[in-house]
Amino acid sequence: MVSSRNWQIFLGIAFVALSALVYLIHYIIFRDVHHIFIYLIGDIAFVFIEVLMVTLIIHQVLSLREKRSILEKLNMVIGAFFSEVGTDLLHAFSNVDSQSDEIQRMLTLSSKESGQDFDAIAEQLAHHDFGLEPAVSDLAELQGSLIGKRDFLLRLLENPNLLEHESFTDLLWAVFHLTDELVHREDVHSLPDTDRAHLAGDMQRDYRLLTSQWLSYMKHLHDNYPYLFSLAMRTNPFDPAASPQVV
Repeated sequence: MVSSRNWQIFLGIAFVALSALVYLIHYIIFRDVHHIFIYLIGDIAFVFIEVLMVTLIIHQVLSLREKRSILEKLNMVIGAFFSEVGTDLLHAFSNVDSQSDEIQRMLTLSSKESGQDFDAIAEQLAHHDFGLEPAVSDLAELQGSLIGKRDFLLRLLENPNLLEHESFTDLLWAVFHLTDELVHREDVHSLPDTDRAHLAGDMQRDYRLLTSQWLSYMKHLHDNYPYLFSLAMRTNPFDPAASPQVV
């Protein structure tokens, strides 16, 4: 760190010395101090405009492009998450949703949806109850499924780019928390009602976050990858009539 800083100081001094040398050569040849100071002051004045353009405009444009590139890569991670974990979780949660008919109506989508349609659905989801009533058998099945995916979730959490996608990071933490809760229950069949209610609350949190993120991801596929959107709709966890076969 110190050697790197010394190198930068040396380089700065060298550039200043070279600049002074060139000005000296200019003076020796032309003997025109007036001309030298005219261009020197003009160049110094332009430095402030150059700093403005580089730091506030060009840097912002490059940062925006880099962020878009990171978010595009994160959408691939989100797709992998739903393929491995998310879609199965949504199936499990929607099966114990006391208002599943309502959410099925909202989230049975088609290629005809517009951006405004997705926004309207997101607004309706914000007011959905997401009330879950899991039976003991549902908890046992969920426990086995999530414990088997624990390593996959850990690998996703190790991705440093997740900080750029706050809502997906929140979802991963919520799912990982539910997984940890279930890991620590040796026998879900003997849980008291209070503990089952606690787990149902964790599931409800996951269900809300999952559904919102799923809809956002479907909008991304709809706008950019129609063929992936087609498969997603043929495996829609909210559509009981969905089939991967093209008919």
